[in-house]
Amino acid sequence: MKAVLQATSGALLLRMAVCLVGVGLYGSALSDARAEGPKTPADYVNTLQGTNSRFELTHGNTFPATALPFGMNMWTPQTGPNGDGWKYQYFKDTIRGFQQSHQCSSWSNDYCVFSLMPTVGEAIVDENARAAKFSHSDEIAKPFYYRVKLETGVTVEMAPTERGAMLRFTFPKDGDAFLVLDGYTGGFGAEIDHDGRRIEGWVRNGRLPDGLRNYFVMEFDEPIIEQGVWGRRDREVAWGESARRGRGGGAVLKFAPGSVVQVKVASSYIDHDQPRETLRRELGEHEQLEQVADAAKAVWNEMLGRLKVEGGSEEQTATFYSCFYRTCLFPHRFYEIGEDGEPRYYSPYDGKLHDGYLFTDTGFWDTFRGQMPLFTFLTPKQHGRYLASLLDAYDQCGWLPSWSFPGEQGSMIGNHAITLLADGWAKGIRTFDPEKAIEAYRHEATNKGPWGPANGRDGHRAYDELGYVPSDIREGTAKTLEYAYDDFCGYWLAKVTSQEKASRFFAQTVFNYRNVFDPETGFMRGRQRDGDWTPDFDPIEWGGPYTEGCAWHWVWSVMHDVAGLIDLLGGDEAFVAKLDGVFSATNEFNVGTYGFAIHEMTEMKIANMGQYAHGNQPIQHMPYLYCYAGQPWKTQYWVRQIMDRLYNSTENGYPGDEDQGQTSAWYVLSALGFYSVCPGTDEYVLGSPLFEKATIGLESGGQFVVEARGVSEDNCYIQSAELNGEPLSRNFLKHAEIVDGGSLVLVMGPEPNRERGVALEDRPFSLSTAAEFAEDLPAK
Repeated sequence: MKAVLQATSGALLLRMAVCLVGVGLYGSALSDARAEGPKTPADYVNTLQGTNSRFELTHGNTFPATALPFGMNMWTPQTGPNGDGWKYQYFKDTIRGFQQSHQCSSWSNDYCVFSLMPTVGEAIVDENARAAKFSHSDEIAKPFYYRVKLETGVTVEMAPTERGAMLRFTFPKDGDAFLVLDGYTGGFGAEIDHDGRRIEGWVRNGRLPDGLRNYFVMEFDEPIIEQGVWGRRDREVAWGESARRGRGGGAVLKFAPGSVVQVKVASSYIDHDQPRETLRRELGEHEQLEQVADAAKAVWNEMLGRLKVEGGSEEQTATFYSCFYRTCLFPHRFYEIGEDGEPRYYSPYDGKLHDGYLFTDTGFWDTFRGQMPLFTFLTPKQHGRYLASLLDAYDQCGWLPSWSFPGEQGSMIGNHAITLLADGWAKGIRTFDPEKAIEAYRHEATNKGPWGPANGRDGHRAYDELGYVPSDIREGTAKTLEYAYDDFCGYWLAKVTSQEKASRFFAQTVFNYRNVFDPETGFMRGRQRDGDWTPDFDPIEWGGPYTEGCAWHWVWSVMHDVAGLIDLLGGDEAFVAKLDGVFSATNEFNVGTYGFAIHEMTEMKIANMGQYAHGNQPIQHMPYLYCYAGQPWKTQYWVRQIMDRLYNSTENGYPGDEDQGQTSAWYVLSALGFYSVCPGTDEYVLGSPLFEKATIGLESGGQFVVEARGVSEDNCYIQSAELNGEPLSRNFLKHAEIVDGGSLVLVMGPEPNRERGVALEDRPFSLSTAAEFAEDLPAK
């Protein structure tokens, strides 16, 4: 990847220059004074980061989402066909619509989608025929504002609210002006109020629970000259008609040539009335798109301003805030505000209306690792609501969420809702009943649910009987490792909340990772039901007993007991040698049971860091494990290498999938100087800060400041550390030390300090060396 970046540095600088010009254009559109002022965090964000992706190779699999933090929906230009998960790809040169989206991953596609597209001279409803060419030089992509000029002469602008947006279409003076409403791939209904300049309707598309619809209302500020509706099958416009209901299709509105048409859009999952209330509440006072953009920018600056970084380069700052923006898009708020000002939501789990909060569009297999721990100190109030809503979902469908989109999909592996609950409790969030949490998790761990492998526990009977998931069950070794970690979280939460029976139950399985470790090869391996290892082992072979990886990636998935893993591998020196081996090994791969090179394999090879595959989540904590074996300086070196070589702020900005904010959260946390290796504990492992100064603004009003004196590209090694003026030798911070406010001062240098952080007491938490748990746990 480094070679690739060096080879394309000129192109990257050009694209960065275009991005900066865009900031000036937008500032001029609002007020000349703002364009001349200092850049705010939101100005640094490039929402095109990671968009140059495709099925075979991803640089993020993102799209330029114009949205508010955690908003219910997002708006984006659409370069791909309806129903395609790759809704915007940087290398394409036509746009076929401006779309309301909820998509958190191209692999899971989207739901409840509709779009608007301007055409000139004639109403073209076919999505391929209406596609208009554009140039990135005519495109501005910010969280609070999107603008593009199409080859047809139409300029399109968008600015978001939490559950809606304002769009503006500036048509050329020659040719009739049309707006095409496209209901996407599923059910569609709409009624056009010609005189009232309004459309109300609904869409239902994507993988949805029964009964869920997206109701919308649109209000236009220009008179509608003529209207019509069309169907997906024949694509013929029935002019003069004002209502349509059916499978696909949409509507068309005609405006005068040269019109500047602003449209306010709001939507709801509740009923036809709620989007009217939302439009009044979120857009009612705004007459111009600039007002909506100003308000959105203020919201983003408040959110992004909670992490203030200083002393980095322009590119480092742009990468940081672009990643931070992406982290704060998910999870989406699924709740809405009623006429009484109180939150309520339509549940995708039981199809009923409930009071309170619900969130969706996230997969815990990705986000439990870094993104959710980040929110425990960044947005603890909202995160507390989120944790409580997990148990509401359990009440409504009988299961804890694992991959909500918007109901439960059960994708990937593991039972990671318990990690969020344990992590929140460890960090002082008390918004849920821990007894209900353990009840829900025990049910999850001893049953298989109706949706996907991560709903309930796939292979739970064999896991309980054998102590591992055997190799005849798909991805059995990876499941064993994640179940053991999840059981640790269940054990810990039960123990600290005096649920003795449950803590004893889960204590029996927290060391099950040992049952798939082969001392002869030094890897976690597939194991048959009779106890024999699966034959023909190849450490670079993907699939089989592993999830989206190989043995080199999965041997490290013992987050709760790294000391125990060190023992299995033969002690500190052998463990460090194994860690070093990840980076020095070949970057070749064996496609294994996948049968072809999936994009994660290709991305690992391009990164050229041996078997280190940062583009996928299971290994992302691995560089921090040197801190558990007395050589923290190697963590400091490799963390910096990964930040510098694998991330940037451009369309090629990620080394793989950026699913729901996790890969971004890794960068955000690492740039601050620490990472959450083991969610479910209250510790963050120290790395190497990227900026001279980073200030974390706390909801309490306090601050925690990380100062890295002398930090530079070469000065990545910690020479000494002080926490609140006292020497700090350990390689971790406590959550309370952050949220109580204070300062961490690190003196950085070009060579490792091999005397600092090497004592046993300097190492982060490991279950097998934690004296307070020793009497509960089975012997080695």
